[in-house]
Amino acid sequence: MAKSRGNSTIGSWAFLIGVVLAVILGALGVVQGLWTAILVVLGLIVGILNITDEEVRPFLTAGTVLVLVSFLGRDVLGTVAILGNILSAVMALFVPATVVVALKSVFSIAKK
Repeated sequence: MAKSRGNSTIGSWAFLIGVVLAVILGALGVVQGLWTAILVVLGLIVGILNITDEEVRPFLTAGTVLVLVSFLGRDVLGTVAILGNILSAVMALFVPATVVVALKSVFSIAKK
């Protein structure tokens, strides 16, 4: 699946905004409700528009590791509230992106 120029730009901006927003929201401790929904939507946009066929394997590897480390690190680093909140926000962004890319990969494999 080739990326068109417009989708690439939207996906790239969604990724950048999502990461910056996750760090800021996590540091402020407001990762709940509407903000979580915004991070999830940005993650879906990243997964749908920003990952090409060539990027699937590295993204799934990195995304899975990031989600696992964020989940496990949240417990360890949760004693420092800011770090735990940032990791929760990162998960809100990367879980939907990773799920979308994994589903796209499964459908691609099933087509062959």
